[in-house]
Amino acid sequence: MNTLVVASMEKSAGKTSVLVGLGKSLKPGFSYMKPYGDRLVYLRKRLWDYDAAVMTRLFGLAANPEDMTMGFGHSKLRYMYDGAARLARLRNMVERVGRGSELLLVEGGAGLRQGGSVGLDPVTVARELGAKLVIVSGGNEDTVMDDLYFLKRDIDFEGVNFGGVIINKVHSVPSFKESCLEEIEKMGTRILGIVPFEKELTYLSVGYIAEKLFAKAVTGVSGMDKVIKNIFVGAMAADPDHRNTLANIINKEHKLIITSGDRTDMILTALESDTSCILLTNNILPPSNIISKSRDLGIPMLLVSQDTYTVSTQINELEPMLTKHDGTKVALAERLMKDHLDLGEMLRF
Repeated sequence: MNTLVVASMEKSAGKTSVLVGLGKSLKPGFSYMKPYGDRLVYLRKRLWDYDAAVMTRLFGLAANPEDMTMGFGHSKLRYMYDGAARLARLRNMVERVGRGSELLLVEGGAGLRQGGSVGLDPVTVARELGAKLVIVSGGNEDTVMDDLYFLKRDIDFEGVNFGGVIINKVHSVPSFKESCLEEIEKMGTRILGIVPFEKELTYLSVGYIAEKLFAKAVTGVSGMDKVIKNIFVGAMAADPDHRNTLANIINKEHKLIITSGDRTDMILTALESDTSCILLTNNILPPSNIISKSRDLGIPMLLVSQDTYTVSTQINELEPMLTKHDGTKVALAERLMKDHLDLGEMLRF
């Protein structure tokens, strides 16, 4: 069985999108694990890593997401495992999760250093498993060049099969190649692909918001894959300038409205325009006729107990991530990886 460790230089480099796109490009039968858990979710009275849950749902993986992650939190991992026990557990996970697979994908934490103090950073994992390591760097030209020089000068790849770097989220690929490619080639770093930035991958989906906020779907369960491009917040009582606010709502497409159920003016305006979702706060539902209209139009209406300000803050802090509902985004990630990555080189062991 071949093992490929996919890591990222830092948070939001696009590592999970790369893995999803890669997974879609592979024939069925690969397996996946993420030893260092850093996106804890509590589902069905079990602790899962969010990325492991997404990969399991998207690809119908046989392994239990609980078995794909060694643990969460440094103090707990230090208490449970010394160096020898950790290595034994890691190899046991590979054997159990990867049984019957030709390829095992291993995902690193949010950044290259995450898990380092407990021996679960991606460089150490790749070295101990004899795996091939691929690193994702994302951002503007300066950030990418800083990453590449840091890898070249400061990371010890001795004993590691370092496959190369994927440069992700590049706003202008031609401009990047013109200004940076010659310098990168002189460094001797293998570039496995330069993937353009796609705004579509930065949008939240209704299903993702419902999942992260533990929201109850009042209507529109079939619309969980809808994309949110604009967000509006409405207070419990109409503000003095509410007419202008309502006019702005009408003119924006693919929007999320965050408001209490007693703001019927705002909810009705949202239902009569291009709205992806209405998020009701304070556990207040609108009148039954409005709920019925939302159901007939197929516009998801979600309900949460928190107040409008709290919910708005939570959504503002969300990092866009793929979910099982994001069919369009998953297809886009697949196309980007097929078109811009050297998959043959990545999977050459």
